[in-house]
Amino acid sequence: MSNSLRITPLGPHIGAEISGLTLAEPLSGQLFELIQQALLTHQVLFFREQPITPLSQRALAHRFGDLHIHPVYPHAPEAEEIIVLDTHHDNPPDNDNWHTDVTFIETPPALAILAAKQLPPVGGDTLWASGIAAFEGLSPQLQQLLAGLEAEHDFTKSFPAHRHNASPAEYRRWQEAAARHPPLRHPVVRTHPLSGRQALFVNEGFTTRLPNLPTQESEALLAFLFRHIARPEYQVRWRWRENDIAIWDNRVTQHYANADYLPARRIMHRATVLGDKPFWRAS
Repeated sequence: MSNSLRITPLGPHIGAEISGLTLAEPLSGQLFELIQQALLTHQVLFFREQPITPLSQRALAHRFGDLHIHPVYPHAPEAEEIIVLDTHHDNPPDNDNWHTDVTFIETPPALAILAAKQLPPVGGDTLWASGIAAFEGLSPQLQQLLAGLEAEHDFTKSFPAHRHNASPAEYRRWQEAAARHPPLRHPVVRTHPLSGRQALFVNEGFTTRLPNLPTQESEALLAFLFRHIARPEYQVRWRWRENDIAIWDNRVTQHYANADYLPARRIMHRATVLGDKPFWRAS
């Protein structure tokens, strides 16, 4: 292991900055294992001064597993697995809400790698929240209730038709994506397959209802959980610089991309690693 490698925790529950390695170069087995272990511990990792091409970002992400190709977001010309999130006055962001990426599929992503390519002069921070800390912050009685419930996740909640009808071709892509991704159910509390820790697994971006409960109870409980996980105690905030990279465990976190920079432009590249089918197991 490099003597220059440093892991600096950014909070008691979530977040660490790592320095002393170059992510654009192939990582040794030892360094790769260290990153994996740090993800289990800190849930989101940040790296400064890491210029990376789409092809190198894809190669890095592929070390963790198979990659997801997003049904509607545009991608880098040389790598369809690298999403281009280019937001500005004429293309306002749609991720300024608390969400866990791509929970509308059977095997939501295990992790994601986000690279900052162009940033506004000020603003555009991203916040992450720990689903583990949020679950552990609930009373034992509520934990027990939630552990037996399922939640419905819907692609169209974050990707409504009106945002994808600028052209007939774009609308057809949206229709095809919506048809391929009908609403599905995941456990409200998810067990991490590697650490065994429990985390809240509902998010404002895609979760629509708790089908085991009457409508009013579902709405009230989800509203509470969405507020609860957004408490600052469970969060870390990252102030981006160009060429920063963030890697996060998508199984047990949510994030919120601040949309406070318009009409300035912000360009980010994301690689998304497919995960496993969420499950709950009593600890």
